[in-house]
Amino acid sequence: MSAPLILAIPSKGRLKEQVESWLGDCGLGLKVVGGARGYAAALEGFDDVQVRLASAGDIAGLLNAGDVHLGVTGEDLLRETGEGVDDRVLLLAALGFGRADLIVAAPKSWVDVDTMADVDDVAHLYLARTGRRLRVATKYLSQTRAFFARHGIADYRLAESGGATEGAPAAGTAELVVDITTTGATLEANGLKILSDGLILRSQAHLASGLGAAWTTEQLATCRRLLTIFEARARGRGVASLAWPASFSGAARVAMDVAGAAGDTVSDTGALVPRKALFAATAALAEAGVGPVIVSQPNYVFQPSSPAADALTAAVAKRDRAGG
Repeated sequence: MSAPLILAIPSKGRLKEQVESWLGDCGLGLKVVGGARGYAAALEGFDDVQVRLASAGDIAGLLNAGDVHLGVTGEDLLRETGEGVDDRVLLLAALGFGRADLIVAAPKSWVDVDTMADVDDVAHLYLARTGRRLRVATKYLSQTRAFFARHGIADYRLAESGGATEGAPAAGTAELVVDITTTGATLEANGLKILSDGLILRSQAHLASGLGAAWTTEQLATCRRLLTIFEARARGRGVASLAWPASFSGAARVAMDVAGAAGDTVSDTGALVPRKALFAATAALAEAGVGPVIVSQPNYVFQPSSPAADALTAAVAKRDRAGG
């Protein structure tokens, strides 16, 4: 038997619950091996997949190092693994949960500071007045350096945060913070404001692949099967299925132009349309005298190809060619 495909998912917290819910929604049950506190699991219907449970931060590191084939973690954590991460990790699908913004925030009392250019001015003045560089508290060292460099800011130093980053200015251990936020409530509670151009990254959970992993033909094939299911489920969520009597086929094709349905999703007796265009489509059909029209929600919409699997196969082939 060939080596299994290794999929890493979060082992705890809200993100773990969201990933398990996503897998379940795709029809893929997860069974923890070794009891409730185990750190391995099995994916129902995929005996050739080994599931590892790890922290979201560790998963980013495992993907970056090529120690797992697939993993689910936040883009913010992946970007923090260092420059050139796109050469080591391929983002396959944004999952729509685990959302958080990585931002730069300053004290609200800094009424004249609203932009990164203002921060640059303050940093120069702070250095001239105190002989010290402006301190920026953060856990996201790599992304902070890159973002400040893009804005031409050099007169600062990083204060690596080991705890509640947003409390650093009040505690007197830093002047600015770079941190993630979902609602901004914690920043507000700590008297901080997000700079108007201080958004570094809009992050969310991603399914990603480790390009440095030892991909075999069998593992790529298993991955394609998985990705095909994920993509089919995502398509199913985004469309509605319309059906009508065959006697209205001519009028229906004209009416479906209103909904922007792709040619390969329209037949003589029905069509798949984007859910956001559902009512426009049914109204157009009614105006054309087409009916009755039956609307249903498909669970999956499978296509003969998988864009994500094709992108992964191409990336692995490119890596292998470069390696000689």
